[in-house]
Amino acid sequence: MKKYNFYAGPAILPVSVLQQAQEAIKDFAGTGLSILEISHRSKEFVSVMEQARALVKELMNLDNTYEVLFLQNGALAQFHMVPMNLLNEEETAAYFDTGAWAHGAMEEARLFGKVHIACSSRNDRYSYIPEAFTLPENPKYLHVTSNNTIYGTQLQFPLSNPRAPGVPLVCDMSSDIFSRQMDYSQFDLIYAGAQKNIGPAGTVLVVVRKNILGTVRRSIPKMLDYRQHIDKESMLNTPSVFAVYVTYLTLQWIKQQGIQSLEQQNKMKAQMLYEAIDNSTLFEGTVAKENRSAMNVCFHIREAGASSIELETRFLQFAGQRGLVGLQGHRSVGGFRASIYNAMNLEGVTALTQAMAEFERQL
Repeated sequence: MKKYNFYAGPAILPVSVLQQAQEAIKDFAGTGLSILEISHRSKEFVSVMEQARALVKELMNLDNTYEVLFLQNGALAQFHMVPMNLLNEEETAAYFDTGAWAHGAMEEARLFGKVHIACSSRNDRYSYIPEAFTLPENPKYLHVTSNNTIYGTQLQFPLSNPRAPGVPLVCDMSSDIFSRQMDYSQFDLIYAGAQKNIGPAGTVLVVVRKNILGTVRRSIPKMLDYRQHIDKESMLNTPSVFAVYVTYLTLQWIKQQGIQSLEQQNKMKAQMLYEAIDNSTLFEGTVAKENRSAMNVCFHIREAGASSIELETRFLQFAGQRGLVGLQGHRSVGGFRASIYNAMNLEGVTALTQAMAEFERQL
C-alpha cells in the first residue's frame, strides 16, 4: 500500500532525494565510503558544505553581508542563541506570541534581557495572528515565527504594521522556509530546523546579517557564538554530516522545482484541503480563515465531548487503512493536522480529501 506522509516532522522528503541519499549511504561521491562514515574534513564533504551554504544564499537572493550556517541542536537551541548573541541585560527585545514555539522563544529570551510582548493570541489558544502589534522604545530586535506548526496559522510578509526603521527582524521559519516567494533581505536573522521542509532531523539552518553581531558584552561559550561558527565556515565542530548532505540534496531539488512553482502547488494543495473542510458537516477548521497555514492544516470533529474523541479515533484508523499517516494533531491540542510541505504532492492531498468525504458518508 502506498503511504502518504502527513507528519509535521521529521517530515516527508522528495523521492529523488531519498534515492540519492540511499546511494550515498552505500558509496558517497565515488569515494567507496558511506556518507555515514566519511570524514567531515574530506574534500568531498567540505564541497557539500560550501555548496549548501552558497545555495541557500542563491535561493534567498542574499549578498555577502549575510552568512549561512548549519548548526546542531535544532531550532530549539536558537531560542537561547539568538538573545545570547544579540541582547544585553538592560535591553529589550520584542516578540510575537503567536504559538507554542513562539512563546518558548520568548521565555528563553527572558534569561538574557527584557522582553516586550508585541502581540499575543495565547488567550484564544493561538487561533489567529493579531493584526496590530506594538514595539517598545529602542527595541534591540523583533522576533516573529512565520508559521505556527502546532495550531496551523501563518504570518504574511511584509508585516502589515511596519516595524520601526532599523529594528532587526528575526524569524523562526522552521516549517515554511522555501515554501513561498519572499524578500529574504527584510530579515536580519533567520533560523529553521531542517526536519520540516528542507531536510531530515539533525541540523538547523541559520542565516544571519553579520553586522548585527558583536554588540553584547557578555562572554559567550564558543559553541554558542555565531561569530565563531562563521569564522570556521560552519565547521567549528563535527557537523551533522548526513543531515547536512540530505538538506543539500533537498535544496538542489527546491532549486530545480523553482520556489514560484512550489508556492503555486502549495496554494493548490491548501485550497483543496480547506475547501473539503469548509464544505464538510463533520470536520471544521480550528483557526481564523485569514491566518490559515499553507503548510500545517489543522482541523477537528465538529461534535463536542466523548463522541468527538471516538470519531477522531475512528477516522485516524480509517485514514491509516488507506495509507494516510501522521494525521493526529499535536498532543497539546488534539484533533487532526495534515502537514503538506513542499514534498507532499497533489495526489496525497486528493487521497486525504477523498477519505474525509468517504468517512463522512459512512456515518
